[in-house]
Amino acid sequence: MLAKSLVIFIGVGILSGFFYGIYLIDIKDPNQLEYEIGPSLSVLTEKSDYKKGEQIKIRIVNSGTVPLIFSDASYGLRVTGLSGMLMYSPTSTQVISTLEPYEEVEFVWDQIKNDGDAALEGLYKIHAGGIDDQGSKIERSIPINIWK
Repeated sequence: MLAKSLVIFIGVGILSGFFYGIYLIDIKDPNQLEYEIGPSLSVLTEKSDYKKGEQIKIRIVNSGTVPLIFSDASYGLRVTGLSGMLMYSPTSTQVISTLEPYEEVEFVWDQIKNDGDAALEGLYKIHAGGIDDQGSKIERSIPINIWK
């Protein structure tokens, strides 16, 4: 027979795990778009876990109220490994690009790295960065997983 205190501790642990799980699912969704007053940039994907070889749709959104300026037509998009090593960046021309408030652009990464090899399974970060109207750097990144 189990001790009364053991049953209470297990019950409290199960309940707290359940409520914390609901909090993480409902409140802490990394792909949820939130608009802010002032400069803000959001990088979004459809999901955070992808199968190897699956296309990854990446949305870069000006989620603020001021225009953002980018130094090239790729809007500062780059995919890196956890170590920061560059895996992929779209080929683009050196043209100044502007993203107006609430405007977005979409890119698709086919999981092919810049050297032509397929991306391996693992954790990657998708970055985008620009400059606001005051000259301050704005950069955001999100993690994604690639599985077999």
